Amino acid sequence: MHEIIEKKKLNRENYFFKINARLIAKKARPGQFVILRIKEEGERIPLTIADYGKDFISVVFQVVGGTSSQLSKLVRGDKIRDLMGPLGKPTDIENFGTVVIIGGGLGIAPCFPIARAMKNKGNKVVSILGARTKELFFWKDRFEKFSNEVIYCTDDGSFGIKGFVTDALKNLMKKEKIDRIIAIGPPVMMKFVTRTAKDIPVIVSLNPIMVDGMGMCGGCRVNVAGRVKFACVDGPEFVGQDVDWDSFINRNESYKEEEHACRIE
Repeated sequence: MHEIIEKKKLNRENYFFKINARLIAKKARPGQFVILRIKEEGERIPLTIADYGKDFISVVFQVVGGTSSQLSKLVRGDKIRDLMGPLGKPTDIENFGTVVIIGGGLGIAPCFPIARAMKNKGNKVVSILGARTKELFFWKDRFEKFSNEVIYCTDDGSFGIKGFVTDALKNLMKKEKIDRIIAIGPPVMMKFVTRTAKDIPVIVSLNPIMVDGMGMCGGCRVNVAGRVKFACVDGPEFVGQDVDWDSFINRNESYKEEEHACRIE
């Protein structure tokens, strides 16, 4: 079992856990994820690693259904029954030149270790972070430490630019050459970031329905460049221009009603 050594409620929607997981932390890299289970008969849920150190990993999650609601009720000192990882292929970290990191909503969390690694590799890092309103931002200090510039966007204009992350990206593309974009957030956001970027390589992190995390169940299949890929073993990162966004978004919304029902219960 893995002990929760720190818990924070980041805002009204998102929670942060720092978890004692020395063996996972030893091999963790930006872009990878874990699968956890609270109890033996519980649901397995995948969460992208938001940070890691010598003997810990951190995750950030949002309450969307029954399991995440139960997870949010755990406190410091409680233990998570199962924690498997690190899973998936890590982010390709090289000195590309100018790298734009785009995080939307909960996707801000997994963007952080990527921004840090890209900066430490010598890249110029511009982070574009988006949320519906000011209070939903978190870790601004972390991104400002490992970015040459941070651009904030809110739907309601309560902080930073009033508009979407794609608006900020369009303005940035007019000013300088961008060599690579990393985008993590809601599927619709990643879809339109990819469209806005045109020929600039966009790396997206996909979060489809997932069960085992090892490529056996086929639940996380996605259509990429005309072929079926499994996000758990072939990803979770793919080139955004290769993703069939319409099929991905439709499949991801298959169980929205069930998630809502579980949350009510």
